[in-house]
Amino acid sequence: MKELEESGFLKGALSAEKQLALISGCTDLKAAVEGAAFIQECTPENLELKKKIFGQLDLIVDDNVILSSSTSCLLPTKLFTGLKHVKQCVVSHPVNPPYFVPLVEIVPHPETDPSTIEKTYALMKKAGQSPVKLNKEIEGFVLNRLQYAVISEAWRLVGEGVVSSTDLDLVMSDGLGMRYAFIGPLETMHLNAEGISNYCERYHEGMRLVLNTFGPVPEFSGEIEQKINQAMSEKIPVVPQQLDARREWRDECLAHLAKLKKQMKSD
Repeated sequence: MKELEESGFLKGALSAEKQLALISGCTDLKAAVEGAAFIQECTPENLELKKKIFGQLDLIVDDNVILSSSTSCLLPTKLFTGLKHVKQCVVSHPVNPPYFVPLVEIVPHPETDPSTIEKTYALMKKAGQSPVKLNKEIEGFVLNRLQYAVISEAWRLVGEGVVSSTDLDLVMSDGLGMRYAFIGPLETMHLNAEGISNYCERYHEGMRLVLNTFGPVPEFSGEIEQKINQAMSEKIPVVPQQLDARREWRDECLAHLAKLKKQMKSD
C-alpha cells in the first residue's frame, strides 16, 4: 500500500498509514463480522468450503448485512440456496489483479433482493471499481465465458499448426487487445461500420462462414498441451523467480494502463 501511495495509485482519501490502521485480522468469525454492513468472502474456489462459511455467517448476521462471494465460477444457486438470508446474498467477482483491473461482476441468486444488487453496485463504484450487473446467473458468468471462448479458439489454432504459440499471443497483445483495452466487441462492431446494423449487413455471411469452421471444445490435454507448455516455458521458465518477475511486469503494465485510462476518462 505504501508503494502504491508513492506511485500515485493508492485508492481512497486516506493515506496508506491510516488505511492500514483500519485493517486487522481475526480468527473468530463472529467477532470478525461484528458491525459489518458488507461481507466479502475470499476463500479458495471450493464449493463445500464456501457453503460452510456462508452457512456459519447465515446464523450470525442480521437482516441488513450483504453477504458477497468472490467466486469466479460457482453459481449463486449452489452457494446460497437454502440460506435464511438468501435475499442478502450476491456474487461480486473481481478480476485479478483487482487493484489495477477494476471490473467486478455482480451476479444475483434468483431470490436476491434488488436492493442488495443496488447497494453492492454503489459500494463497488464508491471503491473505485467498475461493476457490471448480470440479470441472471450463468456458468462462467460473463468474463470467463468470453475468456474461455478466446482460449478455446487459441488452443485450436495452435494445435492445428495454423500459428505458433508466441505469434498467437501477439495477435491478442498487439492486435485485438489494443482496441479491447478501451472498447468492447460490440462497440468495435459499431465503429468498424456505419453502426451495428450496417456491420451485420456487411459481414454476417463472412462471420457465419468462419464460425461454422470452429471445432469442438478442446480437451486441454495431451500432445497439444505439451506443445503449448513447451513454447510458454521457453519464453517464461516455470520456476518461481521467473514467474513472479513476469507477474510483477504484468502488474506494472496494468498499472500504467489503468493510469492512462483514468486520465483519458477525466479528459
